[in-house]
Amino acid sequence: MSNDSTSQKSQLLIEAGVLLFLIGLVIGLAIPAFANPRMGLSSHLESILNGMFLVLIGIVWHRIALSPKGKTILWGLLLYGTFANMTATLLASIWGAGNMMPIAASGMQGQPWQELAIAALLVSLALAMIASSILILVGLRKGRTNSN
Repeated sequence: MSNDSTSQKSQLLIEAGVLLFLIGLVIGLAIPAFANPRMGLSSHLESILNGMFLVLIGIVWHRIALSPKGKTILWGLLLYGTFANMTATLLASIWGAGNMMPIAASGMQGQPWQELAIAALLVSLALAMIASSILILVGLRKGRTNSN
C-alpha cells in the first residue's frame, strides 16, 4: 500500500472518529427527549467510545502491516461497525426498542420490523468489530516482526 493511500485512510479514520465523537455529544444533549433515555445514554456512550477508537486506530494505522486489500477491508469494517453501533442504539432509543439489549432497553419493545432492523445491525456490527479486532492484532503483530 502506498504511503499516500495509508496516510489518506489514516486521516479519514481520524476524521470519522472525531465526527462520531461529535455525534455522540449531540446525542447526549438529546437523551431526555428519547422514547428510552437509558438507550439514549447507551448510544451517547457508544458513539463517544467508538469515535475515540477510530481516532486511535487512525493514529496507529501505519503500524498495521496488512496487504492493501486487507487494509481496505479492515478500513471498511471499522467504519461500518462503529457507525452501525451508533445507528442501532440511536434507533432503539428513538423507537423505544431493543430486545437484544435487555438492560439498556429497560423492558421496552418495538414493532417487529424495528426489532429486526436493530437485530440485523447488532449482529452485523458485532461480526464486523470481531473481524476488525482480529485483523488489527494480526497486522500489528506482523508490523512488529517486520520492524525487527
